[in-house]
Amino acid sequence: MQIITKSKIFILVVFIALTACVPTKQFEDLQLKSDKCEDDLEITKEDNKHLEIDNTELKSKAEITNKRLQELSKDSIERENKIKTFDIKYDKLNRQFADLQETQDQLLTGNISETKKLLEELQNTQSNIIEKEDHLRKLEDDLRLEQNNLDKYKTELESKTKRLAELESILYKKDSTVNALKDKVSNALMGFADMGLIVEMKNGKVYVSLDEQLLFKSGSTVVDPKGVSALKKLADVLALNPDINIMVEGHTDDVSLNASASTKDNWDLSVKRATSIVRILMKNKKIDGARIVAAGRSKYHPIIDSKAPDARKKNRRTEIILTPKLDELFQILESN
Repeated sequence: MQIITKSKIFILVVFIALTACVPTKQFEDLQLKSDKCEDDLEITKEDNKHLEIDNTELKSKAEITNKRLQELSKDSIERENKIKTFDIKYDKLNRQFADLQETQDQLLTGNISETKKLLEELQNTQSNIIEKEDHLRKLEDDLRLEQNNLDKYKTELESKTKRLAELESILYKKDSTVNALKDKVSNALMGFADMGLIVEMKNGKVYVSLDEQLLFKSGSTVVDPKGVSALKKLADVLALNPDINIMVEGHTDDVSLNASASTKDNWDLSVKRATSIVRILMKNKKIDGARIVAAGRSKYHPIIDSKAPDARKKNRRTEIILTPKLDELFQILESN
């Protein structure tokens, strides 16, 4: 809108008054209207300055918000993706803001109702920015919570890793103990290898398997002298290894036993044979009876599931199972 100075208006009015022979009263009215127009113009200018100040503050807030977004985007990949989405929306808002600002400049010559509408739109834009800031703060709190959970899981993992290392160490020690025990037992019983005695390691245990021919006569529970000799040598080894548990298992074939006054059936025979062997081992005073278990298996755990004579002969046996004590391992498992 073209701005006309007060002096120019006055000259123009005087000129009109002189040329048109306008009465003094009309001239004064014109002068008053001129002054009012000038005052309205000044008010409009003042409103324009206030609007420009508001726009500057909004721009400053937008810049601060954008800087904060850039700093927060470094904290998390997930939040960075969300912030990128926000940046796109923010750029859109900036473009809308620029469009609104351009519209405001165009509306400075328009009416007050349009200017009010523009201010409302600017306030809505600012509200959207504040809402986005609140959302980012929530994302930051969520990320902090996730980091705390991650630290907690890391601590638990380190604790479990430490326990696993302890278990591995104990298992390695156990395996080493079992291997060493197998070698000691094999060396001690080397002279009986051709008499039906086998030493082997299975499932982390040492199995000493003795055929019936080495220990007992058919149907008997009395150990033969050669069997007693083998068991004494084994007892000497076991006496030097107090951390080894001992289980003696008696096994029979599937042929039914003729009942007698001393032995009723294969169950009875297998248990009594195991007990006979335990008594021989216990003659070594260094072996604690709490380490030993005597068990009868009867015919129910054959080596060879066959009715052939050779198979039945192999099934008639006694097995001495040697197992390292795992108290330390069980304590770790229970504490876990």
